Amino acid sequence: MKTTVRSERRRRAGAHGFTLIELLVAIAIMAVIAVLSWRGLDQIIRGRQTITNAMEDERVFAQLFDQMRIDARQAASDDESGQPAVSLAGGGLQIVRQLTLPGSAPRLQVVRYRVTEGRVIRYASPPLASVGDLHSALRGGESEGWTGLPLMGGVGAISARLYVPRVGWTTQMKDVQGAITEADNNLKVPQLGNAPLPRSVTGLEVSVGAKSLARPITRVFLIGE
Repeated sequence: MKTTVRSERRRRAGAHGFTLIELLVAIAIMAVIAVLSWRGLDQIIRGRQTITNAMEDERVFAQLFDQMRIDARQAASDDESGQPAVSLAGGGLQIVRQLTLPGSAPRLQVVRYRVTEGRVIRYASPPLASVGDLHSALRGGESEGWTGLPLMGGVGAISARLYVPRVGWTTQMKDVQGAITEADNNLKVPQLGNAPLPRSVTGLEVSVGAKSLARPITRVFLIGE
């Protein structure tokens, strides 16, 4: 009988539960593991969002610069536009470009890039069939018939420089006009009388600064090529 009582006491002594200190230690360990897991998951989510935003910014920049490249490549000559085909005015970039529509004769079109409320917007005139229409589009604003296509948001500033042969990169339209005047005077020389008027601007450099960028992104385009 004594042996049975002693065995029962030993069994009960060996089957006791966790103490309060052991429970507190276990809870503390679980809390630390939970915090570390949450931080790791949060970093993964933030990293994924950063990558997604970067890819979206890259896509938008590619779309913007690709459209500028097309407009610059299809720029009309200074003779066709009656003024510099590529110009800087009013804080924006203007390009007079050739426009070919299926089933119709080639036309000219005036394209302007402006920053409005932090967005780069490409304004395009309707196809211009006459010199009078071209002059009206060049003198006026983005009136009826023009289209406005937002290309990029979150833009702080957009700047451009023009490459003028014998001058280099410039933001002064007087340098462009001087090149046109010089080329026009050269055409008066008999041996050069039949030569086409060379382009006053042969290159375009565009820099775009955005809130998501540490520094502006710059691209260079050839004019008419």
